[in-house]
Amino acid sequence: MKSTSEATAINIGESKSVSATTKATQHPQARVKRGLAIFDFILRLLTIGAALAATATMGTTDQTLPFFTQFFQFQASYDDLPAFTFFVIANAIASGYLFLSLPFSIVCIVRPHVVGARLLLLICDTVMVALTIAAAAAAAAIVYLAHNGNANANWVAICQQFDDFCQSVSGAVVASFVAAVLFMLMIVLSAFSLRKH
Repeated sequence: MKSTSEATAINIGESKSVSATTKATQHPQARVKRGLAIFDFILRLLTIGAALAATATMGTTDQTLPFFTQFFQFQASYDDLPAFTFFVIANAIASGYLFLSLPFSIVCIVRPHVVGARLLLLICDTVMVALTIAAAAAAAAIVYLAHNGNANANWVAICQQFDDFCQSVSGAVVASFVAAVLFMLMIVLSAFSLRKH
């Protein structure tokens, strides 16, 4: 659609001159869809930040406690627990997907009525929200055990000794849940954009 106005003059004989002005106006629904697409793009950038923060924080988390000698130490690292490894991999996949989805989001800004790109984003966002929530929930269960332990299973809480480790993994879990909520908002925006009326 053209956003500039053009004027056309039609000369009929020498005495009469008729001037017609045409102005291309954008449909109000297109403006709303473009606004939703811009907001979707901004949410994608914020979600990339949250998912990358969760990945980087968990992936670099480790703490070593010396015990009597230098040769006998206690160490806590994210790769000691499969749930934390799954967390890092899932959030890295979500971050990569978000980065690759940015061009499709730009297409939705430029062409607000395109359905294929919006539908593809909706389906992939739904898969990614499931992956992100699964990873965050699995890590949250381990973080809960690290903070509180389980007396029935004789698991002691380790956060009194590994406080830096526990703070880092707790922050990573929170960032992952923030990314999941932002994914949900993007799904709602895509659903609104796909409405016909």
